[in-house]
Amino acid sequence: MVWRLVVGLALTVIALAIAGRRAFEIYKLIKSGQPAHDRSEDLGRRVRTQLVEVFGQKRLLKWSVPGLAHFFTFWAFVLLLTVYIEAYGALFDPEFHIPLIGTWAPLGFLQDLIAVLCLISLGVFAIIRVRNSPEREKRDSRFYGSHTGGAWLILFMIFNVLWTLFFFRAASSALGAFPYKSGAFASIGLGNLFTGLSTPALEIVESIGLLLHIGVMLAFLVIVAYSKHLHIFTAPINVSAKRYPKALGPLPAMESNGVKIDFEDPGEDDTFGRGKIEDFTWKGMLDFATCTECGRCQSQCPAWNTGKPLSPKLVIMDLRDHLMAKAPYIIGGKAVPEEGAIDFSAGLTDDNVHRHGVPESGFERIRGSNDEQAARPLVGTAEMGGVIDPDVLWSCTTCGACVEQCPVDIEHVDHIVDMRRHQVLIESEFPNELNSLFKNLENKGNPWGQNAKERLDWTKGLDFEVPVFDGELTEDTEYLFWVGCAGAFDDGQKKTVKATAELMHRAGVKYVVLGQEETCTGDPARRSGNEFVFQMLAQQNVEVLNAVFEGREPGKRKIVTTCPHCLNTLGREYPQLDGHYEVVHHTQLLNKLVRDGKLVPVAAPDNAAPVTYHDPCYLGRHNEVYAEPRELVGAAGATLTEMPRHADRSMCCGAGGARMWMEEHLGTQRVNVNRTTEAIETLDGVGASAKGGDGSAAGGTIAVGCPFCRTMISDGLTEKQSDGLGDNVQVQDVSQMLLAAVKRGDPAANGSSNGSAPAEESEKQDAEKEPQPSDASANGSSSNGSTANGSSADSSASEERSESQS
Repeated sequence: MVWRLVVGLALTVIALAIAGRRAFEIYKLIKSGQPAHDRSEDLGRRVRTQLVEVFGQKRLLKWSVPGLAHFFTFWAFVLLLTVYIEAYGALFDPEFHIPLIGTWAPLGFLQDLIAVLCLISLGVFAIIRVRNSPEREKRDSRFYGSHTGGAWLILFMIFNVLWTLFFFRAASSALGAFPYKSGAFASIGLGNLFTGLSTPALEIVESIGLLLHIGVMLAFLVIVAYSKHLHIFTAPINVSAKRYPKALGPLPAMESNGVKIDFEDPGEDDTFGRGKIEDFTWKGMLDFATCTECGRCQSQCPAWNTGKPLSPKLVIMDLRDHLMAKAPYIIGGKAVPEEGAIDFSAGLTDDNVHRHGVPESGFERIRGSNDEQAARPLVGTAEMGGVIDPDVLWSCTTCGACVEQCPVDIEHVDHIVDMRRHQVLIESEFPNELNSLFKNLENKGNPWGQNAKERLDWTKGLDFEVPVFDGELTEDTEYLFWVGCAGAFDDGQKKTVKATAELMHRAGVKYVVLGQEETCTGDPARRSGNEFVFQMLAQQNVEVLNAVFEGREPGKRKIVTTCPHCLNTLGREYPQLDGHYEVVHHTQLLNKLVRDGKLVPVAAPDNAAPVTYHDPCYLGRHNEVYAEPRELVGAAGATLTEMPRHADRSMCCGAGGARMWMEEHLGTQRVNVNRTTEAIETLDGVGASAKGGDGSAAGGTIAVGCPFCRTMISDGLTEKQSDGLGDNVQVQDVSQMLLAAVKRGDPAANGSSNGSAPAEESEKQDAEKEPQPSDASANGSSSNGSTANGSSADSSASEERSESQS
């Protein structure tokens, strides 16, 4: 049948020409991005990632039902390539089969099985989209803002591929030209429906089925090339080019044209951050093109879940749409209008704003590939025609929930911080509250603006000496205890560093603190986009730390800290400035000490109050420390009850990304109140189950492992208590819980009927034995150098507890 060969090949040539042109345009556009030289290193690891994440669908399977449906759909695309080989072979020879394996029953069975599973998966996808449609769920739908019409078209096209597949194979089976005599259960079974047709009729039906199957596939190819389902082809490349181990933890060093910027002597042509779409690297542009609009990132975002305008999905979509619309100016040679030549506010009327129906989408303010699109600012208000609104940019807490959930390894946080960098360093456009933060960091070396001489005030009232580095690190000193700014200046966090210091003292751990030599690591400056201040603080700290550890080989340059932000910056960002240290979180060290028997906690009574643990973003998602804090809670004798959102899906407290120092003006609820409400409801649920009541009077402990989380959750608890909720709930660091458990084993320890009471009793005892405040300053000595000791007092144990909740 020459006619079907001609028609089949003609359709193929036309479709490949159309799709190929689009593919070449996308290639040129992405290639126009700035260099990203580190995306091909460690090839073996990237191959393994391809096998695990692409072929194993590991990240998609985090969401079990849609993940499994996508798993079957993906493998249908892979395995049914063999069917298309057979189809094109049949154009030339009606009895064609794949050499060697083309008549094996197992192959026929696998082809039919995966096609049937894919059909079922399409039904699952349809149900998910109907149940979670934006029309029904509004902002609660993860598809809110996605191009749902295009998604339904793709599902329809996949359905067409599958039914034409079975139509062609069934006719081929009835005609006797089918390669499989058994195994292909569905195709052979459907072939029986054609019983009674003459051979000429079957030949025509089979030819129609064959051309329909090929034609639908080619139409699907063209649609994919021009739609957001481009990710079918770009996702494997994007996954292979991911940042390792993942795009969380350390932020990449600032580069311009692929070269690291020297902040002491920057080049005249250096680009600081991303001020226009062309400033992004090719990997960033690949990220934009790869977005599937699945909305997993949006559903997990703390800003979005509390009514803020930030959706990580919409940020990537807006950048993608702007990139595609500006393509004629980037790779097509069209001239970009001069700055200020266009009055954007004149064209932004109610008729053309938010035509997509999503007011949070900045791209929708200006559509089309025109001069307005080319000249609009990347970040700007509606009046300015900005692609990304400032309220969107500054709502981000850099918690990393978006990156953690993204199935195609898009690096949302990196792109947001890069845009912040340009806004701060070049445009000087940032929230007013950050002025005080930047000034305090530059002048005082800490966000609170406190004097360095106060960095040892937390040691007052301790009944042991805290060793202070005096210029030389003794051989038996194992750790440098990095207290951090919060530990030094925040009243609530002082309890944490006191507890950690006492536990190390009890365990015989040799350590020193830097005292006045310590300064902020620069984390809040970097996350807010002020790379200049970060570099200044980081270089200062690296110089100090390298002097402290001078002569010590790698593996013995150990730092312990109670702050996950300090942990991340010291251990994973300072290597960018030649500062290489082994940094652990205090929960990791304390857990090791318990395991080694150097700390022996005593379990609480059987009727201990419930405990739930809040995962700090920079300890959990960013640095993947999940087990140790939970093991310590168990070691302290408490029974842990997890919140619905925990571990890698934990809800942010709202303090990251320098949000700690910014007011929360937007949204329907404060992020910390949202998280605190979840914690109280979790504890109340345990209390209700145990007591048989409604849980409204239940108490317990919200355990934390981060100073900022402690502050935010405590503030949230205060607000909830003002509404009559959570009156018997307290916030404690894990180290405080452990210390209370260890003190239960002391000879003079008293029993308690409430699991949270030992902690309160220990704090009360500390308060009672502390003298009244005085002007005593750090003094004394030890084998590790000088020591800090002094005094301070709280008026009562009730004040101690009040501070823990405020």
